[in-house]
Amino acid sequence: MMPDMTQHGKAETEQWTPKQNVPVIMFDRVSKTYGRINALNSVSLGISGGVTGILGMNGAGKSTLFKLMMGKVKPSSGAIRLFGIDPWKNPAPYSRVGFVPEHEKMYDWMTAFDFIVTFSRLHGLTRKEAEKEATRVLTFVSLADVMHKRIGQFSKGMRQRVKIAHALVNDPELIILDEPLQGCDPLARTTIMNVIKELGAMGRTVLVSSHILNEIERITEQIVILHQGRVLALGNSHAIREMLDQHPHKISLECDDPRELAKSVIKIDEVTGMSFAEEGKLLIETNHLGEVHKQLPKTIIESGRKVTSIDNPNDDLQSILMYLTGGSS
Repeated sequence: MMPDMTQHGKAETEQWTPKQNVPVIMFDRVSKTYGRINALNSVSLGISGGVTGILGMNGAGKSTLFKLMMGKVKPSSGAIRLFGIDPWKNPAPYSRVGFVPEHEKMYDWMTAFDFIVTFSRLHGLTRKEAEKEATRVLTFVSLADVMHKRIGQFSKGMRQRVKIAHALVNDPELIILDEPLQGCDPLARTTIMNVIKELGAMGRTVLVSSHILNEIERITEQIVILHQGRVLALGNSHAIREMLDQHPHKISLECDDPRELAKSVIKIDEVTGMSFAEEGKLLIETNHLGEVHKQLPKTIIESGRKVTSIDNPNDDLQSILMYLTGGSS
């Protein structure tokens, strides 16, 4: 845990700590307009605890949502509460928030350790406390072995982890991560995902934005889908996928004999069509993706065919938006 703050800091916290069972984040019909552009349109959300994925294509309103939470822009209408407090009337809740923006300039000439120590001092820690805190957060994001190297020598994934460490120095209860996986290699993505999941497991409220569905699903089942400034879907990933089951889906199977396999697959009632797009591939069409996936393993075994891969070629965010908007995305 973070070292004790000053007596003034404790007293200030005691003055505004909200009652129990108040959502960490509450948006009540919040809109943000820039001239004629509606960046966010009547968004209502209540989020507390664990990891929540904010999904949306570029321009969906993800960054605007985060800027509103962080007080960087003021809502055009509606109300925002952090820990039950209106941050535009009392900025004290921000002492409990850690924020990692999508784009941020860093001091490449500084070591990761010095970078974190410097910003820890800005939170009121003594140098000794700041050095202890820097070691703690850099160890947490798996950078302890390189924390005395200059940030300019770091890869994109390592730089992102320094930013996350920086956001953790005040031991925040709410952590907001804007596209933290963008531009990272697969190993770095896995490391950052593990850090995010660990923060959620610790009881923190973590918001992570992305435009890649399977990334978010590896971190959490709790998803908010934004589209053109509106909340298009809200719930766990299973519930959202159930919403999609009534829309056309395709399942691609690679196997040793797709035509023989097709003779068995066609017996599944929920299969509406099949084709042979490429050599060695069987393409299945269905309006009930989940049900077909339930029956496929048994069907494949009974067919005696060797299947080397199963894929959903239209199972991405763009396709989901097409389904949920009736093709207007």
